[in-house]
Amino acid sequence: MDKTEKLLSELIALPSVNPAFLPVGDPQAGEQRVAEFLTTIAARAGLSIEFQKVLPGRSNLIARLSPPGKIRQRLLLAPHLDTVPAAASQFNPRKKNGRLFGRGACDTKGSVAAMLTALCELANSKTRPQTTEIIFAGLVDEENAQAGSRALAASGLKADLAIVGEPTRLKIVTAHKGSLWLKLETHGKSAHGARPDLGRNAVHVMARIVDTLETDYAAQLRHRRHPLLGHATVNVGMIHGGTQPNIVPDACSITIDRRTLPGETEAGVRREITALVARKKLRAIFSRAKLLPALPLETNISLPLVRQFMRCAGQTQPAGVDYFCDASVLAGGGIPSVVFGPGDIAQAHTADEWISLASLQRAEKMLLQFFCSLP
Repeated sequence: MDKTEKLLSELIALPSVNPAFLPVGDPQAGEQRVAEFLTTIAARAGLSIEFQKVLPGRSNLIARLSPPGKIRQRLLLAPHLDTVPAAASQFNPRKKNGRLFGRGACDTKGSVAAMLTALCELANSKTRPQTTEIIFAGLVDEENAQAGSRALAASGLKADLAIVGEPTRLKIVTAHKGSLWLKLETHGKSAHGARPDLGRNAVHVMARIVDTLETDYAAQLRHRRHPLLGHATVNVGMIHGGTQPNIVPDACSITIDRRTLPGETEAGVRREITALVARKKLRAIFSRAKLLPALPLETNISLPLVRQFMRCAGQTQPAGVDYFCDASVLAGGGIPSVVFGPGDIAQAHTADEWISLASLQRAEKMLLQFFCSLP
């Protein structure tokens, strides 16, 4: 078993489920045990360690490999340490047919293992960069509200490039979609279920709106395309209405997940949905469901470190992904960001999450090659 595989197995065995998804005090909750475990490995390699407090009992791990000379550029490695929940068996890593199974294997402890192993290898080599500082930042809370990346961006940390760890099948991703959650409400008039003619059924109005969003609006969005991301999408993921069968419901709400493209704004999305609903002679009220912005990412591929990373990876064209991640948060804080990591998003959050060990080992080698090319 090589170092990267061993480290990933150990990380899977340390539950770090985002506390937002578990009862208070659940023993599987929180990233701290993983952060402390990684601290020991990083310190052994000579990296300087600090913790950035983000939430009670939850801190970003910051490990630095500083050059012997003056710092002329800075590279940030930014995988997240939290996972979504899983059955207890998923915290027992198992290997089968060249795959390592377990919660977080690809999302995104595989990236954690590949990035930290490569950085520690570099720290122990004779070919360390002379003017480039490399920072490993193990971030908390990506799976919920991205509090870790938001705190790091707000701290004023400067870097010339961030490589955000996510399963990209070893492609360097320069664009991803944003995620805009909107709540839409309809209001009617309650009445006895035996006399529905005396009321106005808010669920019925909302049903027509849902149909409009999932048909007319979805078709409209298919004509709005980005060269790397394809078209924008809409999904009505939640609906609530009524209190009991024999009362005409006077209120109904839906929550919409609108995946946005670079250049789209929340105000623009609200306007186009409002206009579409009005054309159907319907009426609804908006409220925001996601309090913090989850914006799309589009990084300039002509930036020197982006070009250099792509050259080292043998990649001639940039790639895009449908999902949102910490990259756009860091980019919004002034750090140009790309997304890169072993594994496939198709395996993330599944009941049998896995990563290809060949992909994991290849990621570590690709990162080390890039690090060694830095001045």
